[in-house]
Amino acid sequence: MAHHGSFLRAFFRNAGSVGAVAPSSEALANLMVDWLDWDEINSVLEFGPGTGVFTEAIAKRISHETKLIAIERDEELAEITRNRCPDVTVRQACVSDAASICREEGIESVDAILCGLPWAAFPEELQNTLLDAMFEVLPRGGKFATFAYWQGLALPAGQRFRRILREHFSEVKQSPTAWKNLPPAFVYRCVR
Repeated sequence: MAHHGSFLRAFFRNAGSVGAVAPSSEALANLMVDWLDWDEINSVLEFGPGTGVFTEAIAKRISHETKLIAIERDEELAEITRNRCPDVTVRQACVSDAASICREEGIESVDAILCGLPWAAFPEELQNTLLDAMFEVLPRGGKFATFAYWQGLALPAGQRFRRILREHFSEVKQSPTAWKNLPPAFVYRCVR
């Protein structure tokens, strides 16, 4: 709740890229990160860390050799994540720049991408642009996790995104529901 006001301001500044009025819960963060074998992950990107809830959960699980880069478009949220997770590289940019950011950071490809972007709120063209950017750095066998709100599945964009995941990933699984999240959500756990 400490960053709820900042998150709400970011929502009103750009509701198209901030898809909720409250930060994600610890329960949802655990669903995002606990399915991965962190001993096998050398580099990870986080798309849209918001206030750093997922970033903090990732940082607790990685080894000190693992490279973690969080990409946040909103300046205020990027600063909150930097303060919350001072050992994490937080870049204020659009995730469509993921490949150039990785090159600047000396990373050819990443083992996993964890994503807090509101895919169901995006038009199809933006969904495709961001997926293309992701596939520039996520090789075959790479892991991808993103969450969805249950009510978003009723939207055409939410249904389209689920279909897109099934078309582009060899494996797409759904986590249990984080009922205490506001609103309730689940995680798509994907393998390219």
